[in-house]
Amino acid sequence: MDRTLIQEILEVVEQAAIASAELTGLGKKDEADAAAVEAMRTRMGLIQMQGRIVIGEGERDEAPMLYIGEEVGSGTGPGVDFAVDPCEGTNLCANSQRGSMAVLAASDRGGLFNAPDFYMKKLAAPPAAKGKVDIRKSATENIKILSECLGLAASELTIVVMDRARHKDLIAEIRATGARIQPISDGDVQAAIACGFAGTGTHCLMGIGAAPEGVISAAAMRALGGHFQGQLVYDPAVAQTSEWADYTKEGNIARLNEMGITDVDKIYEAEELASGENVVFAGSGITDGLLFHGVKFEKDCTRTSSLVISNLDNTARFTNTIHMKDGAQSIALS
Repeated sequence: MDRTLIQEILEVVEQAAIASAELTGLGKKDEADAAAVEAMRTRMGLIQMQGRIVIGEGERDEAPMLYIGEEVGSGTGPGVDFAVDPCEGTNLCANSQRGSMAVLAASDRGGLFNAPDFYMKKLAAPPAAKGKVDIRKSATENIKILSECLGLAASELTIVVMDRARHKDLIAEIRATGARIQPISDGDVQAAIACGFAGTGTHCLMGIGAAPEGVISAAAMRALGGHFQGQLVYDPAVAQTSEWADYTKEGNIARLNEMGITDVDKIYEAEELASGENVVFAGSGITDGLLFHGVKFEKDCTRTSSLVISNLDNTARFTNTIHMKDGAQSIALS
């Protein structure tokens, strides 16, 4: 990977966000996802690279495009691995709620953990708390550490937790410390990354979400210098999801073993989930969120708001792009 890819990757997420945003609020989550997938894949095809999807829309027989193992790009140039979620928060997009975005992580070949389609316990925190908070510790202990690292009272901290039945005890424990809860229905990637920036009002992400999105969050937090840890969840009694109603703990362990994951209880650091020498995260808002605005459609242009974080040049670029329409006559600055 090299710096010339950063602009190309930005345009990939912008085009995916615009495609999904056309369907915002229409209740068509599958259609919004399909539109983002097609737009992302089309733009990737124009990049001079040997790209490969390591986390995508599913296995080859489950997804027509951006499936795991699919080759993308021109077929010449640097080898790049991608973890993609063309429409993160499909429900958010369908219902015109905050926090939906087009997102991806990119690294050198072999630089991203090929996370199985499982759940993952996650802990994200600001750079000041990196290596001090720990997913093995209780929420109470981590909030105390976070308070000390940030110089804030527990009552001044906001912890993001996905609004799921499995988090009932976690939420009660967090509130018992005096910290505040910000529940989210979907889209924990943006919440995790928001922990890495001061001034967002988000200080920590705790709880269980999807493992593939954990890799994308880890890539962003590694490039940003923030804290991220993940641990795969394989027990249906812990995940508490209807999708696993017919699964067993033993069966899930066997599935992980078949994928080459023998230490099923391993704690993954950000540097293991995104281990490549070069790591890039890119996200573009579909709807307004914690980090950026959603797509805005105007008479003569379309506006996107995006973020690219890269350790190639140690930058975090917030980008507002005006996509001018043919024959545009009046483009406002903002």
